[in-house]
Amino acid sequence: MKIVSVVGARPNFIKAAPVSIEIRKEFEEILVHTGQHYDYEMDKIFFKELNIPDPDYHLAVGSGYQGYQTGEMLKRVEEVLVKSNPDLVLVYGDTNTTLAGAIAASKLHIKVGHIEAGLRSYDKSMPEEINRILTDHCSDLLFCPTDTAIANLKNEGITKGVHLTGDVMVDALLQNKETAQKTEIIKDLGLKSKQYLVATIHRQNNTDDK
Repeated sequence: MKIVSVVGARPNFIKAAPVSIEIRKEFEEILVHTGQHYDYEMDKIFFKELNIPDPDYHLAVGSGYQGYQTGEMLKRVEEVLVKSNPDLVLVYGDTNTTLAGAIAASKLHIKVGHIEAGLRSYDKSMPEEINRILTDHCSDLLFCPTDTAIANLKNEGITKGVHLTGDVMVDALLQNKETAQKTEIIKDLGLKSKQYLVATIHRQNNTDDK
């Protein structure tokens, strides 16, 4: 079986890391990087530290308005899929990369697997919510992290191909726990164990509002 995994943004990389290891034990995997994230701290550092194989295709789409970015990815992913003719396309999470990969595959009648399917915020002002919904409705295999995700899909009439697989982010955490514990970052920042919090504040609604 030939599987194309489509990634392109920081959360995709983290989720793909443990899955790619398992895929390559039995199947051929082609890794496609759309280039949605391209800064070292959002891209290459994850490939390096999570031991993700180098992409077979790097599409270098870069930044842009939502429609432009998704459209460029759709075009370029489609070209790769026509060339590689896989049995399955795997997409991860809820990024523009996720949606572009799912649409490109479904239009070519290639089966789509969505890892982290069924999650909902019920806030359509978030581009990720649109991406989640449309990707799930394009998918043939829906890999859900929780029972709530399965219930969300059922409420939208999606019951076929739905599987409760657990949270791949937990797999990524367990896979890299020892590496994380060896880091010197706590010492470098002068922090004490269990006396600090870590937050990533990146949503546009937050960062654009002083």
